[in-house]
Amino acid sequence: MFYRPEDGHGLPHNPFNAIVTPRPIGWISTRGADGSENLAPYSFFNAVAYVPPQVMFASTSAKPDRGDTKDTVANIRETGVFCVNVVEYAMKDAMNRTSGPWPRDTDEFALAGIERAACRTIACSRVAGAPANLECRLTQIVKLEGESNFAVFGEVTGVHLRDDCLRDGVFDVLAFHPLTRMGYRDYSVIRETFSLNRPGE
Repeated sequence: MFYRPEDGHGLPHNPFNAIVTPRPIGWISTRGADGSENLAPYSFFNAVAYVPPQVMFASTSAKPDRGDTKDTVANIRETGVFCVNVVEYAMKDAMNRTSGPWPRDTDEFALAGIERAACRTIACSRVAGAPANLECRLTQIVKLEGESNFAVFGEVTGVHLRDDCLRDGVFDVLAFHPLTRMGYRDYSVIRETFSLNRPGE
């Protein structure tokens, strides 16, 4: 099968959503200029550089009460900071609860019964029980082709690692089983790993 996205695919569901998988989930917490807090998951998310450490996520829709974007990007525009919270399998239901199109004054921490903790390098809350949190300062927001498509880049200024996820000096993902996004409404979980040496190592 071949299709041009501009012509449509003719399938019951968009296959593009399932091609680039699995995708890590960035559970992004933000605080608006008015002090309101927001927590929402984004599966267009990844780390993009080592030195200095940098991450990105993309927001691809808008809400009527936020103009051309959603609460997360609107808050980051106002304050210039955000926190990425790593999602473990045990938090899947709480994460999913925060994905709803809630009004801008909804506190998703409270809505989903999630304990929060203060970040250290930025004025923002983080998910207290997450395996890891990345405190970030905004470096740039890039408007992408298409309505309401924005890529947000940030430099990591602080890292929290949950103690039980550190084993023999290594951040062990099998200690918490990262949740990943597949296509459509499907998710997966990482329960095994293997190692490969690069040529010349």
